[in-house]
Amino acid sequence: MTKRGVLDTSAVVLLGRLHEHHLPEEPVMTAVTLAELSVGPLVATTRKERAARQAVLQQAEADFQPLPFDADAARAYGRVAASLRADGRKVQACSYDAMIAATAIANELPLYTVNPDDFSGIDGLDLRPIPHPDQPSSST
Repeated sequence: MTKRGVLDTSAVVLLGRLHEHHLPEEPVMTAVTLAELSVGPLVATTRKERAARQAVLQQAEADFQPLPFDADAARAYGRVAASLRADGRKVQACSYDAMIAATAIANELPLYTVNPDDFSGIDGLDLRPIPHPDQPSSST
């Protein structure tokens, strides 16, 4: 188990349902994930969905002191964007993910995600896939 690692937005949303042995001892979140979570309640189409998204946002705010998207992350973002373009992907379509990856790279931390395909093709990223809790697993 890795001591410290970045959880992407999918991992933060599902955190209470993920198996602890798939997570770092010290999970951290990025300011970009906080931004992405902050959008959720504002674009929800039902009260129930808005309440659920607001609860996730508030829990994340209580549990984490986010890593900033700072100058080092901005420099890493350039490398991430170049990797994605070389892989044939449009950076705009995955800008939150690219910024989360850049923050992990800048802080020299692995990135834990339930959606590893979102981060494919990013050079220098230590990606740690987490099994989705709703999908059957071959090992428990």
